[in-house]
Amino acid sequence: MLKVGLTGGIGSGKSLVSEVFKRIGIPVFNADQESKSIVNTDEEVIRSLKEEFGNSIYNHDGIDRKKLAAIIFNNQDALLKVNQIIHPKVRVYFFDWTKSFDNKPYVIEEAAILFESKANIEMDFTINVHADELVRVKRVIERDKVSQEIVESRISNQLTNEERITLADFTIHNNGDEMILPQILKIHSEILKSVK
Repeated sequence: MLKVGLTGGIGSGKSLVSEVFKRIGIPVFNADQESKSIVNTDEEVIRSLKEEFGNSIYNHDGIDRKKLAAIIFNNQDALLKVNQIIHPKVRVYFFDWTKSFDNKPYVIEEAAILFESKANIEMDFTINVHADELVRVKRVIERDKVSQEIVESRISNQLTNEERITLADFTIHNNGDEMILPQILKIHSEILKSVK
């Protein structure tokens, strides 16, 4: 069974592409959702985050996401530390998850920071979902009801579109002017050719 990484900048349409792959029978592991879950469920992660950022990072509902966001906003060292705590755990959860799908030709891991976290090294193929920055900014403002400044700050913490295109094996163009289904089916066909 092959492992395929799926990534793209914020607002590029990764989730939409993931849904299409699920519809054609390919299991998808969402690393970002898993990250959000394990900060409240994995005792080792909770302990490490409290040691690094103080007990007040958690409240009675679990992690205080606004407080964490304020800490890592424009603080690369803090962001790096959070990623160093969470991402090794996500890797463990992903590989445990893949064991349930030995009957599938391949599985997908959807991750916003696939290349930044070096998770791409463990993948047989990588797919990048691309949309122009202006399109992405507009989508995220509408989706998250946040300011343009916040969206542009998030984008500045990620790889550029050009960097992702260079690193990925395949790129899906999702500006809204090109149908994504034919692009996905073509990539699906290419990956199936590699399954032994």
